[in-house]
Amino acid sequence: MQTNTIENIDTSTGTINKAEKIFSIFFSYLFHPIFVPIYVAAFLLYIHPYAFAGFSDASKKITLFIIGLNLLLFPLLSVLLLKALGFIESIFLKTQKDRIIPYIAIGIFFFWTYTVFKEQSNYPLVLTSYVFGIFLAASIALIANIYLKISMHAIGVSGWLTFFVLMMFDLPLMMFWPVAFVLLITGLVCSARLITKSHQPIEIYLGIVIGAIAQLAAAYFVIGL
Repeated sequence: MQTNTIENIDTSTGTINKAEKIFSIFFSYLFHPIFVPIYVAAFLLYIHPYAFAGFSDASKKITLFIIGLNLLLFPLLSVLLLKALGFIESIFLKTQKDRIIPYIAIGIFFFWTYTVFKEQSNYPLVLTSYVFGIFLAASIALIANIYLKISMHAIGVSGWLTFFVLMMFDLPLMMFWPVAFVLLITGLVCSARLITKSHQPIEIYLGIVIGAIAQLAAAYFVIGL
């Protein structure tokens, strides 16, 4: 007897089984776009050999705190507040309508963070460039949202991957494995969004393009690549 539960599946109907569901949820949450800037910042602060050379441990913690506050906590609180006030139907932003105000809100936080880093010359340009890139991506996604529900997950991991690829021009040997890792993550996350039918393929592909273009444009204007 066939049911529509995730434990019982007929692949011909397009439903997903329990293992696929767990896989999709795990990667969708672990590499949610709201967490990606934290991962990138942690890499620059504690793994990259000289991005933050000369910074004390306290200064690194302050930098991570600034990023966590502006790029994770404030956007998350904004979404929760919008849900509480009834401006959006779900905190998961499943519809294009739900995404309009959050895109504007996170764009403001991203631009503010970019301005903070830009105005303080002690911060490395690579960090400033990355933050400007995610601001551009959010701005482009806001416009694209008029026509399609672009995958924010695809934008996030694509921007992450493009940023690391750009860093390979400076340290090709050191960045090989980080790029390979993020490339794998990009494939897994985009696959997870397709498995759960959260997006159409075109919405994934456009998300990848937007994330990449935004980081390339940011690198050009901030670093001069």
